[in-house]
Amino acid sequence: MVPAHEGWAGRRAGPPASEPVYRPLLAGRRGEFEALRHLDPSTAALVSPVIVLSTVDRSTLDALGRLPAGLVPAVDLRAVPHTPEAEPARWGVPVVPVVGLAEGDHRLVAHGAAARSSAQRAVVRLPADRSWTGPDAATAGLERVCRLTGLLPEQFDLLVDAGDVCCPADVRLAESRVRRLLEWARRHPWRSATVASGGMPPALSGLPTDEPVRVDRWDRVLWRRLADLGVGYADYGISPAGPADREPGDRLPTVRYTAGDAWWVYRWSRRGGRGDERFADLCRTLVAAPHWPAAGAAFSWGDQEFLRRARRVTGTGSPTNWLAWGTSHHLAQVLAELLAPQRERRADDGWSARHRPSRGAGRPATPR
Repeated sequence: MVPAHEGWAGRRAGPPASEPVYRPLLAGRRGEFEALRHLDPSTAALVSPVIVLSTVDRSTLDALGRLPAGLVPAVDLRAVPHTPEAEPARWGVPVVPVVGLAEGDHRLVAHGAAARSSAQRAVVRLPADRSWTGPDAATAGLERVCRLTGLLPEQFDLLVDAGDVCCPADVRLAESRVRRLLEWARRHPWRSATVASGGMPPALSGLPTDEPVRVDRWDRVLWRRLADLGVGYADYGISPAGPADREPGDRLPTVRYTAGDAWWVYRWSRRGGRGDERFADLCRTLVAAPHWPAAGAAFSWGDQEFLRRARRVTGTGSPTNWLAWGTSHHLAQVLAELLAPQRERRADDGWSARHRPSRGAGRPATPR
């Protein structure tokens, strides 16, 4: 591992194999934690999830503590009031704090302590939306973050969050905003730069039932359009970027299954009556579909569980299980997509090699 002080900017040939290549933004639900827990050690080192928490309790800390060795999650606590219990340095679990440029002073100090006590780094999460105040204000904000956390700019992973992108118009608008923000970001020696967005619709109850329905992965389209910038990839897993619409009347077995440029959404009412009959029929349809992976159940823990239900080896599970199995497959699918071209581009420069400031072209956001 390259020391933090050398920074991403000092690497000419992209990140080493031990660096994460995928940063999914997850809401800290039990199913998502379960999917992460089933990653094998070699895969876990390639994933650095950003867990967006709405509360901090014993069950959350237990879930963080059960993650595989080598997987160090980032935690975004902006929805949690700042109390001593919400200070990651007190948890006894290695995590990477997530900060915003407008974070409160006391929380920035606490996040700096957490970063220095574990991973020696933090994540700066910036929304690519109308709240962008321009390069001068952003630089002043970064200087303040560095001062209060005690971290250098090259100890920060930049996460640019484009939010929901659910159609071509969304992609075009998001691309413009992301490029404008990254034009500012290239002035600073970030450890890495990643773009996140989400393409899953907030509600699925209007989709047809008893047949797989294609939903385009517009987040993947956006990232491909930014390929010339060499940024990393992040998404919202199999969930929408914004709050999901509540659908209290929709209790149908539902699976979101990732394959290439699309999700295939299965909502099953066939063979009405018992839920286990419906879900077994759903899984039999899934494992017979063209988008079922060639590796079958060996592709991921989630695929193994889908095949077990297709064969009626065990019961139907619950919405938490369906989220866990779908997320497990999604993590494996995205990693497969990201690693294949990466192997072909070992000699290609990464983000900072292309965009690091030239000597004399400007100073880091805070003095060394």
